Amino acid sequence: MNEFKYCPNCAQPIQENNEHWKCNKCGSEYWKNSKPTAAVIPIKDGKILLSKRGIEPFKGYYDTIGGFLSNGEIPLDGALREVKEETGLDVKILDFIGTYMDTYGGDRDFILCFYYVCEIVGGEMKAQDDVAALEWFDIDNLPENIAFKHIYKVIEDLKDWEKKRR
Repeated sequence: MNEFKYCPNCAQPIQENNEHWKCNKCGSEYWKNSKPTAAVIPIKDGKILLSKRGIEPFKGYYDTIGGFLSNGEIPLDGALREVKEETGLDVKILDFIGTYMDTYGGDRDFILCFYYVCEIVGGEMKAQDDVAALEWFDIDNLPENIAFKHIYKVIEDLKDWEKKRR
């Protein structure tokens, strides 16, 4: 995502290591933190709603409904914003599923993902924003082309959540 070659403060060449960038001239440091995301999994009658990605990375692959948090945004607020932007739906959050790590489109940029399970309470379902399509899948019969590795763990945790709920 963001790669510094020059210091944003003084425009001098900047040194990089695995943790951060540091400018030897002005002393500015820029940390490589995981990028926070928030997502929802709408559930209905043993099925979950997934989105088909309309952009890279993983264009054409299935993903959960969510995205990057804005600066200072609370994960729950970001999840609700993203579901409205991407689907046109209004949802009621049922529970927090968990927090997961992954990489975004490669091995350099880590994402920290907050997940919520929800039910649809209103709106009109329509793929919007960076979503090419929306499709319901049986929770035990998911498509093969899932965008991010952590989604498999999210689905397993969602199945455990459902068992406890019964």
